Amino acid sequence: EITMPRLMLTDELWSKLKAILLEDRVYNKPEHRQTMEGILYRLRVGCPWRDLPECFGLWNTIYRRFLLWSRKGILMRLFKSLAKNSDTEWEFIDGSYVKAHQHSTGAASQSEQAIALSRGGNTSKIHLAVDSYGLPIEFIITGGDVHDSKVANDLIELLPQSDFIIADKGYDSEAIRDKVREQNSIPVIPRKQNSKTGNGDIDWCLYKYRHLVENAFARLKHFRAIATRYDKLKLQFESMLALACALIWLPM
Repeated sequence: EITMPRLMLTDELWSKLKAILLEDRVYNKPEHRQTMEGILYRLRVGCPWRDLPECFGLWNTIYRRFLLWSRKGILMRLFKSLAKNSDTEWEFIDGSYVKAHQHSTGAASQSEQAIALSRGGNTSKIHLAVDSYGLPIEFIITGGDVHDSKVANDLIELLPQSDFIIADKGYDSEAIRDKVREQNSIPVIPRKQNSKTGNGDIDWCLYKYRHLVENAFARLKHFRAIATRYDKLKLQFESMLALACALIWLPM
């Protein structure tokens, strides 16, 4: 007999998810729940699409639906819709490498797919911002060769207004601090050891909560399709990450 793989959506979670999808003009089709479970199975397990268990439906149908929802930005809007409830008194930012699997390289596209050579071979990098509770609110994906500080200003610009923005000393630059102040926030960023200014003005108590963004990365990397990048296209990897972020939000 065929045993059913583990599912991720309880009736309660599905009803929340379905309500947001319907608001986004996704037709109410009875098979959508199984399709979504198929996509979530692939997110959790990281298997090739064509190896999805048959109980979810035809793998090709699930893949095409995922592609369509990615191109229409539906999965990204799903995450953003849930993240509207964030508590942005404090915001924490950080970056984390994701190893790119050999199957993710060589996309038949001229545009840049956010995979690059860095110390550990081919990698992508997730630049993430979380709220006061450590829940994801924004992210940017780049190649692994892009330093955190290069993307910081773009990431900060996307963030809702907050009292404090907290980051580690990889973000130590006056340009980044000025950007944070421009957003009417207070930067909590320690200076590097060789700094002449020192850290007399830093709120170390608040800085200690920076583990919240590290914890968010740990939770996102429970999903194997996030811990290792299998998607050739940046858009698809972004959609997978948006879906993983949405899953963290759903029970809230």
